[in-house]
Amino acid sequence: MSEDLEKLRAIADYQFGHGAGVILFPEDTRIEYSKNTGRPRHIFIDDLLIANYRPTDGVFTITIAGAERLNKLQGFTGFVIVIDEVLDFIKQGKNLFAKHVCEVGPEIRPGDEVIVRDNGGNVVAVGKAVLTSEEMLRFKKGLAVNVRRGKEKHR
Repeated sequence: MSEDLEKLRAIADYQFGHGAGVILFPEDTRIEYSKNTGRPRHIFIDDLLIANYRPTDGVFTITIAGAERLNKLQGFTGFVIVIDEVLDFIKQGKNLFAKHVCEVGPEIRPGDEVIVRDNGGNVVAVGKAVLTSEEMLRFKKGLAVNVRRGKEKHR
């Protein structure tokens, strides 16, 4: 296993919780490097993009495929937001507002990478949290998640 793969797994474990690195990046992971810096940039399994590494802040942005891999991690709830309304809009990549949040991982902070799921546990979208988990549940107005990719419309 490459040293870079070990580092990327450690970062995923730190960002998403123990076990996330191995789930996200198995042995057949392919790492694409930046032409300018030589650092890891895009992470693939076969030809499927799983995540992008942002060296500026040292975290991953995940794709729908990456979110579905994380969703298989036993007990993965920390960075998950559950909704039961407006599913079609969120799947299309529209932003999620606080009034539609049903459940939320307890330690979400603004800027965290999050997965939006339906009540059945299916991945609907991925994005960046704008509010804390407590604010998402308490507020009835305002943006909760800036959705980057919806299940039906990958941006």
